[in-house]
Amino acid sequence: MRSILPVVAVLLLSACASAPAPRAPQPPALPAAPALATIGTASEAVANLASASGSLVSGRVTLVPAGGGVRVTGEIGGLVRNGAHSLQVHERGDCSAADAASAGPYFDPRAGAEQRGVVGGNRDRIVADAEDVARVDLLLPGAVLGGGAPNDIAGRALLVLGATPGAFSARVACGEIQVLR
Repeated sequence: MRSILPVVAVLLLSACASAPAPRAPQPPALPAAPALATIGTASEAVANLASASGSLVSGRVTLVPAGGGVRVTGEIGGLVRNGAHSLQVHERGDCSAADAASAGPYFDPRAGAEQRGVVGGNRDRIVADAEDVARVDLLLPGAVLGGGAPNDIAGRALLVLGATPGAFSARVACGEIQVLR
């Protein structure tokens, strides 16, 4: 009996050692984010910019599809003379708050559904002349107009950020991006 005991012990140990390790439960797969569009359904949009944060800034810009994004052209007045400002797309087309905070955070069309809220680069920089007016002609890379893709900017807000007395980078104007055709 003593000679069988070591054999049984060895067989039990080898059986335990060869058993597969238990697997950790796998988290459910996340649905894939919708793909970014390369073309939208609209051919033209407009944003009528109204003052915010007690500024006198206003203007009108036209948005049209262009290679690699959406081209924004127009004029914005009431800016800080010879000052640099930013023109940015924000998540919601709601400019109802006095300080335009209702427009939500910055929206990067190239990130689509994967927004991180971080503003990068100086692509959106506009500069006012000696008469307080900025003539805008810039490209919003990765953006499309219409169609509802994650990088669609129709219905979102276009904001001007700039210096006002007592506030650096204040939201000084806001307008909803409205499709015309």
